[in-house]
Amino acid sequence: MQWGGRTHFLLAIVRRIHEVQELPAVFITFFAWSLTEVIRYSHYALNISGGCPSWLTYLRYTLFIVLYPMGLAPGEMWLMYQALPYIKEKNLYGDFFASVPFSYYNFVTVVLLIYPFLWLNLYLHLFKQRRSKLGKQHHKKKKI
Repeated sequence: MQWGGRTHFLLAIVRRIHEVQELPAVFITFFAWSLTEVIRYSHYALNISGGCPSWLTYLRYTLFIVLYPMGLAPGEMWLMYQALPYIKEKNLYGDFFASVPFSYYNFVTVVLLIYPFLWLNLYLHLFKQRRSKLGKQHHKKKKI
């Protein structure tokens, strides 16, 4: 679900609507995504080598609390909202949506309405992962 949302945001909106490419929402989104991925993949790489510091594990399972909402609300959702007039004006993907009874503009509007609910499911899942990973680590430290 996350991959689909990011791909849609990047390829269907940012790539196709030049007027929104320099808006602050793009920077906010890419900043949140990039920082999250740098930490996540550093964590994976150092875990494979067997030398992942505990502070990196903590960052891996904690920074999402701030970065995930930041990438979503003032990032992805705000940019999609700002893109709506351009989507309507250009009849973006009109040929693709010609055979269905709604437009891409309507599709993005619906996406904006359901996005928070879909996102909440992913966000809560990350909290479960955090509890699982950091809880185990904390429990192991107490035993020693």
